[in-house]
Amino acid sequence: MNRIDLAIRSFFWIFFNGKFADKVNEIYEGKKEEAKVEEEVKKPIEKKRRSEAVQIVSLLQREGRLVDFFKEAIDGYTDAQIGAAVRDIHRDCSAVFTRVFDIEPLLTNEEGSTITVPQGFDPEQYRLTGNLTGNPPYKGVLRHRGWKASKVELPVWRGNDSASDVIAPAEIELS
Repeated sequence: MNRIDLAIRSFFWIFFNGKFADKVNEIYEGKKEEAKVEEEVKKPIEKKRRSEAVQIVSLLQREGRLVDFFKEAIDGYTDAQIGAAVRDIHRDCSAVFTRVFDIEPLLTNEEGSTITVPQGFDPEQYRLTGNLTGNPPYKGVLRHRGWKASKVELPVWRGNDSASDVIAPAEIELS
């Protein structure tokens, strides 16, 4: 039987026989589902990305032991011991910030100077405190100039998926 004959006969069977039409439709829908599954399987698996936040904390831990400092109970240490530790942590973490970011003041005005906050100001750039009444523009005293990052250069992370959330690897000393 050739295809044309089969197509014509199938057309009439489908047209006049509802049960046969339902079975053909099930087969047809099943083939569409199989095609979808095959298409999903062919899609490349995206590599899990490491969060930039984890990357920054990892750098601060690796070079300044910042996480170790925050996670350790410091109640049993003297102020002098804490101060000595903080000096090293400050130096090493500051070096990370200098290498990865260019951080500069958000406003160039001197702290303590009078400043006008314009109408339509961005609340991400201005935090208003004190007696807030009326509508902008507001006049006030600059208490902190704020900070902004003019450069962010995180190193490229080349780890595998299972380590994407690792801040610091476990250290094992072999004997």
